[in-house]
Amino acid sequence: MRSFKPSQTENQQTPQYWLAICEEPNESTKDIVVRKKEDQPAGSEPKGSGAAPAAKPRSRWRFFRRAVLVLIILLIAGRLAMPRAIRWYVNRTLDQSTIYQGKIGEVEVHLYRGAYSIRNVRIVKMTGNVPVPLFAADRVEFAVQWNALLHRRIVGRMSIEKPELNFVDAPNSADSQTGAGGPWLKIIRDLFPFKINSAQVHDGSIHFRTFESERLVDVYLSDLQASIDNLTNISNEVTPLLTTVDAKAVAMNDAKFEYKMKLDPFSYRPTFHLTVRLIGLDVTKINDLALAYGKFDFKKGWFDLVLEVDAKEGRIAGYVKPLFRNLVVFSLIKDVKEDNPLQFFWQALVGAATQILKNQPRDQFGTLIPFTGDEATSKPDILATIGNVLRNAFVRAYLPKLENGPPDTGLQFDPPQVSDPISAGDPP
Repeated sequence: MRSFKPSQTENQQTPQYWLAICEEPNESTKDIVVRKKEDQPAGSEPKGSGAAPAAKPRSRWRFFRRAVLVLIILLIAGRLAMPRAIRWYVNRTLDQSTIYQGKIGEVEVHLYRGAYSIRNVRIVKMTGNVPVPLFAADRVEFAVQWNALLHRRIVGRMSIEKPELNFVDAPNSADSQTGAGGPWLKIIRDLFPFKINSAQVHDGSIHFRTFESERLVDVYLSDLQASIDNLTNISNEVTPLLTTVDAKAVAMNDAKFEYKMKLDPFSYRPTFHLTVRLIGLDVTKINDLALAYGKFDFKKGWFDLVLEVDAKEGRIAGYVKPLFRNLVVFSLIKDVKEDNPLQFFWQALVGAATQILKNQPRDQFGTLIPFTGDEATSKPDILATIGNVLRNAFVRAYLPKLENGPPDTGLQFDPPQVSDPISAGDPP
């Protein structure tokens, strides 16, 4: 029998190569084979055996990277599609009213602030012929109110830039516009996933218009700045009238307008205290209104107005205090030239009444009109109104201040400066 001894090189490169060519291995050869098999690591297979290799750890990292990449792509696609989806939802929400239709422009999403904004909002009446929208705004934004998190509440806030609100009076209901009957509060609630706790209005305006009279009427407030706070009681206050409303504006680009209100947003029926004051309006700026509804006009004078309303569970009581200072209604020379005989007679009658029933030391005609009622209707006290005209004329002149504001509401105005210039360039 021929013996064969493998070389050192063959032993290192192919440990079992010499075994395959041995016809009859001897005892020493068998011992070498046994030792070679014992030296191999457990679970390892010889080269060329055809067994599948073990899974490598880096394959898991490859799967993780792919999953993250897919997630990023989905997030980017969702972010790009979000403005279009929100715009579709907002348009559908604004169309809840059967009388008014909503139109909007671009939608901007601000994820880092938890907010989105709507450009060029318009709500127009679909029936009749109303040439102005009920509501229009350059920009409306809804956002999370982050400081409410300190009270462990998640609520929203609303901001409106350059809004315009138009009320239109007309002989028929189709051509008039009041906004009554629209689900406006529901629409606002549907536009944001959280309850609205506060609202801000910047550079707004409110108009009362008529288009059917001989002279177009447009009585308005401009430069309106308003705020509404604590609609959801995030700080758990126990005061019933916990929500505050503050507004300031300029009437007819001339006079100072103030509005203050406290209310209970959780009351089933209206519960609030409201105060309004207007100081120093040049009455000639509302001649179109006076001619359309009173058939007379003003020659000169100043107008002050105070309104106070208190409502408890739907029962309303309050008063309106209109005051005219340095008023001139009738001018013989001017009215003879401009008025027809019937209007001339009526103008003379109104002028004479205001002169006779004015407070001479203060040169003021005015009264206090009390009223009571419920949330649906209210009725003025006619006899008390006439008595207050006489009181202002012959007893003591009314002042443009609150008469009986409850001290617990905190709604008070600064003392009026009726001798100050009314507007820039006017003499005191």
